[in-house]
Amino acid sequence: MILRNLREGAAIALDAIRSNKLRSALTILGVVIGVTTVMAVASLVQGIRRQIFNAIEVAGPSTFYVIRYFSQTPVNPDRLPYEVRIRPVLRRSDAEAIHRLPEIRYAGIWAQVSQKAEYQGVRTQQLVIFGADDRYMDIQGGTLLRGRFFSRAELTGERVIVLESAVADRLFGRLDPLGARVRVGGLSFRVIGVFEKPSNIFEPPGQATGGVIPFAAARASFQYDETNALFVAVKPRAGVDVGSAMDAVTVALRRARNLRPGDANTFDLVTQDQILDVVGKFTSYFFLAMVALSSVALLVGGIGVMAIMMVSVSDRTKEIGLRKALGATRREVLWQFLVEAATLTLVGGALGILLGLGAGALLKTALSLDSAVPLWSIVLACGVSVAIGLIFGLIPANRASRMDPVEALRHE
Repeated sequence: MILRNLREGAAIALDAIRSNKLRSALTILGVVIGVTTVMAVASLVQGIRRQIFNAIEVAGPSTFYVIRYFSQTPVNPDRLPYEVRIRPVLRRSDAEAIHRLPEIRYAGIWAQVSQKAEYQGVRTQQLVIFGADDRYMDIQGGTLLRGRFFSRAELTGERVIVLESAVADRLFGRLDPLGARVRVGGLSFRVIGVFEKPSNIFEPPGQATGGVIPFAAARASFQYDETNALFVAVKPRAGVDVGSAMDAVTVALRRARNLRPGDANTFDLVTQDQILDVVGKFTSYFFLAMVALSSVALLVGGIGVMAIMMVSVSDRTKEIGLRKALGATRREVLWQFLVEAATLTLVGGALGILLGLGAGALLKTALSLDSAVPLWSIVLACGVSVAIGLIFGLIPANRASRMDPVEALRHE
């Protein structure tokens, strides 16, 4: 009986969609938009998280960073706490003190600036330029395609740059970039190499890694936020766990800064897990915000379904009266109209899934993300679509089930 009612209700709903295409399309439009949004955002969030996990695999899960101040919540740089503002800026001597530790394989001070690159009138978008040393690829990964990295003499501050391959192709096309001079932030830098970054490295939205210059050149040539854009990258020796390495670094920096036992640290250590936690919180908040916005579309779609089902009940009053006169129970009539409403919204959910799959493919191409629409979002979309139909179809179905068969048969 239940299966028969399911088939019958679904058939009636599909027949109504075919006979009133425009009305049905407008009715389920809100459901389609809501489901598409949820699936597209789920694809984006999953892609970003996957990129970050892959980037950490490249750098190695044991790599951590020393920075002046780290907060897991956004803080206005102009409103930093007083105890942060008086913290000393990280210096090369801090990195050297860390590098001398027996537990540490590598420690280098880096800076990150945001600038545009230009060559003979061809200009790039805003790029992330790292001020680092010749061990950059050991930490961040990548492949040197042409040329070389910095010599010891160039690390003292010469304006040379190793360009990222996509940026080199954008600026030079088929020309050989080695030896040419590009303008970075209006300053001339000589190209000494071209490297290819790992395809899975995470980048800030709207920006791309453009190249690497000597740290001394970055410090002398550009202004940057010394609180967040200046840091020491640290990699422990093989066999040394992150906790032990961080303890050794903490002791060394406190000694170098003459801190007494009761004094608070004047620096922060940031692990990969902390970075993942921050990004996880950000993507979760973003996902929840988009779900809240898409819920408005789903609410509108649900109201539309309720309205169209009310019209359907009015149009089929005689049919309802005839069914009840032939012995249909109130529960059977209620179930029939609930199935119709659920089928209507399920069709909208299916269309939203198809559009969500398309949106996920576009995001993958446009943002170079290794993303895919997760299976759970498809299951969730189907479940939400059916739930919308059941919830908003309840009032029209209840109205139909309560009709008096005699009065219904007299309806004109």
